[in-house]
This record gives sequence, structure tokens and C-alpha cells, in this order.
Amino acid sequence: MSESPAAKPKLHVDPYEKNWMRFTIILLIVFAAAVTVAGFALGFQVPSPEERVDPNNLTGPWENPGLRELSPDIYDLYIIANSATWQFDPRDVEVPVGSTVTFYVTSTDIQHGFKLQDTNINMQIVPGQVSKLTYTFDKVGEYPYICTEYCGVGHAAMFGTLTVVEQ
Repeated sequence: MSESPAAKPKLHVDPYEKNWMRFTIILLIVFAAAVTVAGFALGFQVPSPEERVDPNNLTGPWENPGLRELSPDIYDLYIIANSATWQFDPRDVEVPVGSTVTFYVTSTDIQHGFKLQDTNINMQIVPGQVSKLTYTFDKVGEYPYICTEYCGVGHAAMFGTLTVVEQ
């Protein structure tokens, strides 16, 4: 014997629960749209490991970290995080307004963080790995940078400033 469609039991979902399911689906769509807009329209970047280096023997541009001008208004900035001295090297940097700066950051000893205030530059710094992000500075001002990973007793002293000045 076959059952008629009317005889099959129906799943009953309370209207209150249906509304919460609808609300949840709408929230997921809104969050997915926000991530898509942030990723493509606003130019958010994910820090990528650029290269591997020997943290005990930094050579090349790491022997003298700092700002290097590649062409007018285009710079590379090499920064070393070091908890033996509890500081970033260099601690203070100055660039002209309108400059595009590519940050290369590494650590010589333990894991650190690197956050440049008022920008989307935020990286995890791992010994032996060079993290890279690029940012264009359109406004004059000071952009402090700090260590965002607790790295020991001198963690609070790990900061610096990138200053953007008129040309």
C-alpha cells in the first residue's frame, strides 16, 4: 500500500524559530557582503611571508635596516623587531606625503606583532620570516607603530613612529 501525500507527517517549526532562522541567514549574507567589500573595494591586504631569512645572521638590507627610496614617492622600509633591546629598529621614520611604502618586517628572536595605527597594516612577525605589506600615506601626521604580541617584560617599550611630512 502506498501512502497518500496528505498522510505523511509534516515537520512543524514554530513561527518564532522560523523568524530566527531567517534573521540568521540574512546576517550571514550581510557578513559575506561586508567581507567581500572590505577585501576588494577597500583594498585590505593579508600579510604574506615574502621570504625566509636566518634570524641569527641577517644580511643584505637587514644589516642596516631603515628606509630606502626606490624612486620618487616609492619606498621600501626594513624593520627588525628585537626583544633583546625591546625595540623596533628603526624606531623613527619620516616620509613625504603621497609616498607608497612597502614594509618588510622580521624578528631576530621571538614572535612579535606589528601594528601601524590608523592604517590597515597589522602583521604577525615570526623569527626567520619576512612579512610584507604596502600602504600609501595620503595624510600628513604621525603614525605610531606598536608590538601587538606579548613578547616579554619589555613589551610595552616596543613602539616607534612613522611621520608623514609635507614635501
